[in-house]
Amino acid sequence: MKYIWLICGLISLGLGLIGAVLPLLPTVPLLLLATFFFAKSSETLHSWLINHPTFGPSIEDWNQSGAIRPKAKKMATASVAVAFVISAIVGVPNTVLIIQAVVLSAVLTFIWSRPSA
Repeated sequence: MKYIWLICGLISLGLGLIGAVLPLLPTVPLLLLATFFFAKSSETLHSWLINHPTFGPSIEDWNQSGAIRPKAKKMATASVAVAFVISAIVGVPNTVLIIQAVVLSAVLTFIWSRPSA
C-alpha cells in the first residue's frame, strides 16, 4: 500500500508543479494532497515538501489555520478571470459559460472566504 501512496503523491506533486505555470490547474490543493500521500509513504519526501522554500509556507499556512496568502488569492482570481475570458473569446457555448461562471464563482467564494495568512 505504501507504494500506491507514493505513486499518488508523485502524481499529485507533478500535477501541482504543472499547475504552477498553467492557470487552470490548482497548485496548492494538489501539493496539499501530495503532502498527505507522502505522509503515508515517504518521510523524506514529506519533509522535503513541508520544508520547500517556495511551496512549504503555503502548505504550512493551510495546515495551521486553513489560511491562503493574499498573493495566492489574487493570482487565483486573475487565473479564473483569464480562463473565463478565453472561454468567451473562443466561442464556448453559453450553457457552458454559465456553468463555468457558477463553478468558478463558487471556487472564488471559497478562496476569498478563507483567512489570509
